[in-house]
Amino acid sequence: MTHEDYQKAAEHWANVDATSAKMDPERLLVSIQTYIQDNNTCALATGYDGFIRCTPIEYSFHNGAFYLLSEGGLKFKALEQNKNVCLAIFDKYEGFGKLKGLQIMGTAEIIEPFSKEYVDHAAYKKIPLAALKKLPEPMNLIKIIPTEYDFLNSDFKQDGLSPRQSFIVK
Repeated sequence: MTHEDYQKAAEHWANVDATSAKMDPERLLVSIQTYIQDNNTCALATGYDGFIRCTPIEYSFHNGAFYLLSEGGLKFKALEQNKNVCLAIFDKYEGFGKLKGLQIMGTAEIIEPFSKEYVDHAAYKKIPLAALKKLPEPMNLIKIIPTEYDFLNSDFKQDGLSPRQSFIVK
């Protein structure tokens, strides 16, 4: 591919979105939040410089943020250098007429072990604090604050809308 071919491919959705039928933002946000709550596993993409990592991981969503508990791993190598992340939640592919997937761009922060927010999350997950304190090393809690959602949902076409909808968090 030439540089121009890459540019054309990169601009594809911006061009399509410019004229597509949009969903009411409040209704879209409810649809996004429902999809998030209906699932619990995502792919977390992290990276910096030439290092890239994509980690399948369980999440919880509350208080407008994603929370991911992790023992550790190479994702932290990237998170130390670059707080910008992307999450992907998606259904099994069953054909173009049944597409459902959500891409979330956001910023990550590491929550201090046993801080109020950490303890609150453990309570939300119904994880006994005593069990967490018995671990040889504290579990890491990654908090991701969404900045933008791109939702692909073939069901939107039934309402005359584009199957791809974007929502920027303000």
